[in-house]
Amino acid sequence: MKKLSNKHFNQAKGAGRALNLAAKSMRILSSVAWDDSHREAFLKTGKLPTPEYAAMDVSEAQELIHTARQSIEGDHVVHQWLGRLANTLETTTHLITSRGTPAFYDASSNLFGTPTKLMLDGQTRVIDMAKHMDDALDGLDFSKLVVEGYETHLSAKEFAAELSPRLSEHFGNSAPIVELSDTLSAKAVAGRTRIRIRSSAQFTERDIEQLLQHEALVHTATALNGRAQPHFKILAQAHAGTTEVQEGLAVFAEIISGAMDPERFRRLSDRVIGIQMSVEGADFKEVFDFYKDRIGDTEHALDQAYENTRRTFRGGVITGGAPFTKDMVYLNGLLRVHNFMRTVVKLGRADLIRILFCGKMDIEDVPALAQMADGGRMRAPQFMPPWAKDLRFLVSYMAYSGFLNQVKMPGFQAYYQEELAGVPVVWDFAR
Repeated sequence: MKKLSNKHFNQAKGAGRALNLAAKSMRILSSVAWDDSHREAFLKTGKLPTPEYAAMDVSEAQELIHTARQSIEGDHVVHQWLGRLANTLETTTHLITSRGTPAFYDASSNLFGTPTKLMLDGQTRVIDMAKHMDDALDGLDFSKLVVEGYETHLSAKEFAAELSPRLSEHFGNSAPIVELSDTLSAKAVAGRTRIRIRSSAQFTERDIEQLLQHEALVHTATALNGRAQPHFKILAQAHAGTTEVQEGLAVFAEIISGAMDPERFRRLSDRVIGIQMSVEGADFKEVFDFYKDRIGDTEHALDQAYENTRRTFRGGVITGGAPFTKDMVYLNGLLRVHNFMRTVVKLGRADLIRILFCGKMDIEDVPALAQMADGGRMRAPQFMPPWAKDLRFLVSYMAYSGFLNQVKMPGFQAYYQEELAGVPVVWDFAR
């Protein structure tokens, strides 16, 4: 792989600065936010929401992207990385300007994919994984998977009090502060400097580890590590080009650290199924009913079903056919990250795992960033989860799981099915 000359590196830095400014000026989620009055009206009357989106001027961002393109010369992997960033941000401008129209779905599909799109192996589809997980977990009473009395329930205030010292342990003086919020729709949202907790939410001790692994030790850590990079501050920015791998890495972190639970896994799977329903023409009410059937009809469950549905339809077409596909990135990203981990372990290149923590990036960006790291133009990540600081368990797990892929499951399954056929149910986990 050829080296990047000083001239081209300086040009690349200029392009990176312009793209960073463009990314800062476009906040996708705030651009598709809904007023909370739609929730009250829908839950009370069943009338479909009619969100309106404030006009956003993306001309400055478009000019910055054009300026960046003028500094991207050649086909070096660093130029390719910056070119992909420019393409992503340009598509983001189309996403924002097409809110509420069918064209929004075209831009969303380009940025985040679709549930039926084939992955690199030409066989795997995210919708297939989502349906598999949904079927495998259907009928389980998740509460019976935990021994009674083992799990402690916490209020938001208690949760914040237990989370703060854990953050300090990992981040020291750079630890984000924990704030309670009365207006947050999600249970928790993490940024580089603060983590906001919905004051009305209820938590468990497992939620502490889950949030720590997913939000803090991936999203916050990569934001801090990206901000510390001397040449490319774009690595600190969350934008559409990094969302899939960021969320996939965060879900992978939950799994590899033992923080994942089946209820959450099913929730992520149901989001993909809900998106596909909308792609096929289901309207807001039909997708809401799908979630309601899964969650229940208590007041809390109806709020959650509405929130899940809102996430699918924000920015898109309420009557169906053109959803926001961002929520499929959790499973799609997980598949990509997991297979990246397996591949680099098999190749003896576990060193590349830590590149993912240098900032916010896509997996395709790893060659460019690794070359800059090799040339002393990137800083090693300061903040990483324990499993990335000590790769022994991860490498062992990946080596073992690689072998499991060669094992023929039907033979084992048939044997154990026969052996267990007459065994009584001791503690029934079914609902």
